[in-house]
Amino acid sequence: MPPPSLAAARDPAAAATTTRRRCKEAKVHPAAAEGDEKVAMGAAAAGGGEGWGGLPEWCSAAGVAGVIRRHPLPALFACGLLLFMAVEYTIPMVRPGAPPLDLGFVATQGMHDAVAARPWLNELLAALNTVFVAMQAGYILWAILAEQRPRAAVAALMMFTCRGMLGCATQLPLPDEFLGSGMDFPVGNVSFFLFFSGHVAGAVIAAADMRREGRLALARLYDALNVLQVVRLLACRGHYTIDLAVGVGAGILFDTLAGCYFDAKNGDGKNAHCRSCQCHKALLAH
Repeated sequence: MPPPSLAAARDPAAAATTTRRRCKEAKVHPAAAEGDEKVAMGAAAAGGGEGWGGLPEWCSAAGVAGVIRRHPLPALFACGLLLFMAVEYTIPMVRPGAPPLDLGFVATQGMHDAVAARPWLNELLAALNTVFVAMQAGYILWAILAEQRPRAAVAALMMFTCRGMLGCATQLPLPDEFLGSGMDFPVGNVSFFLFFSGHVAGAVIAAADMRREGRLALARLYDALNVLQVVRLLACRGHYTIDLAVGVGAGILFDTLAGCYFDAKNGDGKNAHCRSCQCHKALLAH
């Protein structure tokens, strides 16, 4: 039997019949099928992951509710953004020559009055605070000298260098109610930078190193002492609130940067976050 193509060539009527049969089986014209495919593709592009009006799906009411349910913390920060935009654009600014408005000072006014009325209490708190600073420095030195883990020491060096540059760049006025003490660190009532707090940042760096080493109880102790230090510095007007808040951020930042530095020195990122405490290899490497 000749192939269908040869039969169709010999008999035009048979060719027409075959064509009609194929179109009937397909039930759609080739041009119409192509048009339907384009329409379907356009609908998929318009509807895939998008809601009404060509906007992303999460811009719908249901989408926003789902985002809030799955990501409550970023949603809270979004509300905070809107709130403080309204506050910032409407709050009256402090006039030139007027003392700074510090809510930390307002919150610790009672303690400030108590310490100001008792000079011996001011000396005692300053001495205890100096002991805590010595504890921070002692732990960081122990980590590098006895345990050969230099990350905390490098973080402290970075932090204090940055603090010195910022302190020179913007010198804040000493609060009018500052309660100085010869027992405070730096000992002797000498001048110091207000922004940012090295006391707080150093404690954060030491506590972060303790957590990496699994010394969780000691880390919690340092965190608690750091909170008490913050309250004491506010009550004695030794720092503004912003100095202390940035001190916490600086401690976290420079501890992270020191870890990245040693990760890069040790190569190929296998020592992520310096958890195996092998950063001394980079310290001794040529």
